[in-house]
Amino acid sequence: MEKEQAIFLANCIETSNPSSYGIKKLEITCGSLPKFHQWTNGKPTLAAYEVTRPENDTGYYFVFIDWHRNDNYYLVIYAHDRSTTCAEIRKIQEINGDSYIVWSYIPLKRDGKNNQRKAYFKQMFGSTTVQIKLPATPFEVEVFLGQLFRLCQNRIKADRIVEVFDVE
Repeated sequence: MEKEQAIFLANCIETSNPSSYGIKKLEITCGSLPKFHQWTNGKPTLAAYEVTRPENDTGYYFVFIDWHRNDNYYLVIYAHDRSTTCAEIRKIQEINGDSYIVWSYIPLKRDGKNNQRKAYFKQMFGSTTVQIKLPATPFEVEVFLGQLFRLCQNRIKADRIVEVFDVE
């Protein structure tokens, strides 16, 4: 996404007051997020937030970062334990006059079972491509966060499906 889009989205999150979520801004130092994760060190970062949902004790880190240092910003969503990313979102598309994040489930595990993961994701969620409407104002952030949390939870379920079922 373009830098201006990332700034707008980060500002919407920062100025929102969603009743179902807690939002804590992380400190950006010299334009980056130090000591957060080896994949973020030294990379240009606009903003970062710890977003929690106390109702079901879940949370993620939302990091607005120039992931590849090429002026193409991502919203990278990290697991709450910071062990991995749940989504790396960069594509924004206009659909019927509204802006949407477009994200595709593309598992990259090295166990030969990615086709089963994709089939499960598609069967359970209708498609391997997810479209989430961007908030136009801070008042729309709560719905946006709910959809991002659902995306992350669905991705984690799909990644782990081969542990739950014998999909040989």
